[in-house]
Amino acid sequence: MATLLSAPSPASTIDVSPLASKYAVPGPRYTSYPPANRFHTDIASLDLEGAIRADNRPGAGPVSLYLHLPFCASRCWYCGCTTIITRQAGMADRYLDDLEREMDLTLALMDRSRRVDQLHLGGGTPTFLTPVQLLRLRDMIHGRFTFTAGAEISVEIDPRAVTPAHIGALRALGVNRASLGIQDTQREVQEGINRVQPHALNVETVRWLREAGITAINLDLIYGLPRQTTTTLELTLDDALELAPDRLSVFSYAHVPWIKPAQRIFDRRGELPAAREKLAQFAVIRDRLLAAGYEDIGLDHFARPDDELARARREGGLHRNFQGYSTRSGASLYSFGVSSISQTPDTYRQNTKSLADYRAALDAGRLPVERGYRMTPDDHRRRTLIMGVMCERRVDFAALELAWGAPVAQFYPAEMASLPELAEDGLIELTAEELRVLPAGEPWLRVIAMRFDATSTPVPGRHALAV
Repeated sequence: MATLLSAPSPASTIDVSPLASKYAVPGPRYTSYPPANRFHTDIASLDLEGAIRADNRPGAGPVSLYLHLPFCASRCWYCGCTTIITRQAGMADRYLDDLEREMDLTLALMDRSRRVDQLHLGGGTPTFLTPVQLLRLRDMIHGRFTFTAGAEISVEIDPRAVTPAHIGALRALGVNRASLGIQDTQREVQEGINRVQPHALNVETVRWLREAGITAINLDLIYGLPRQTTTTLELTLDDALELAPDRLSVFSYAHVPWIKPAQRIFDRRGELPAAREKLAQFAVIRDRLLAAGYEDIGLDHFARPDDELARARREGGLHRNFQGYSTRSGASLYSFGVSSISQTPDTYRQNTKSLADYRAALDAGRLPVERGYRMTPDDHRRRTLIMGVMCERRVDFAALELAWGAPVAQFYPAEMASLPELAEDGLIELTAEELRVLPAGEPWLRVIAMRFDATSTPVPGRHALAV
């Protein structure tokens, strides 16, 4: 293992008292702009097939691929993903047939010579698939797409549902980065979320991965879960740091029971922490990881200083997409499977979340798109502002004035007039030339970005709280 480098800045404790009550409002995670809840179902008006063809004109750059593998053997009550709960491994065989058909329909509109720079297998539980099914998936993908030499191929792994044979199949598929879903290592919390996962499984899975040559390891944790305290999180962090991951994604639990009814059990039991407690939990996590030598990439991501994500953060090459923060820029996203979202320069399209509807569309020989969005010039400008906050923690007003031909305030007077309040609260430093996020504002990136969002109003039932 490489020695962890020193963090570039010391840990700073977050003041939880005055900000939690003011800024704990519903807000998007900004994996896209506009957010996915603004997509609409008037698919014909979007000319999405035309958008795919336009995206594949001569000279087009590399693409990213995402495959949604929705199957899980049991339901984790906190989960907000599109999942299919089953113990029938055979269901995945027919689903692979479906993915194959969707790929072929999409490739008919694409330039097949374009190379793939990034592939992510998400879910659900990708390792629900048997090793034989994973090898079939390998043949499906590599038989249709050509990858760049340095392509990142990543997979989400549930340590409860993986064997050395799975990892061998993933390695054969080309996987070079693995994200382990851990969430929390304490038994009481695990029982409270219906995900009992002894830490010994995590240790064993990491060992298997490294022995197989998959050495880029991410760990996924969650804070704000029922029964969690700052003390239990310290113990979870002890366990996580023992594994010496390259990156940690420490997600804020998104409580959206109007979308995921299983989460209503947490309301009935009254075990969720209040916003102030949740922010205190994040303060513990951030301080601990900074002290351990990790860099705060933004929002919920931390990485070793020598990881490419940290380098991209320092060098201005960080980007954000539906899988979170990324170093791969300029690549259109082609996604396959139920609920998956694709992106071309001017459009988004999302597949149906219903497996029956997904399959019916494929049977009819059409892309299984349920909703989408075509961006306007205003959307593009606002996305630039929002991603500046989310990825660089800075918005260069002077550079944008040159690019746009007019001051930002001329386009967005009300938005610019709202920023001094954030400066007064110590979240940002504001000058005529730039907006810069201060350390106290780092937990509130979503709130700062919302100032430039024409679609967002802090209404419960649309987004989870931004803390």
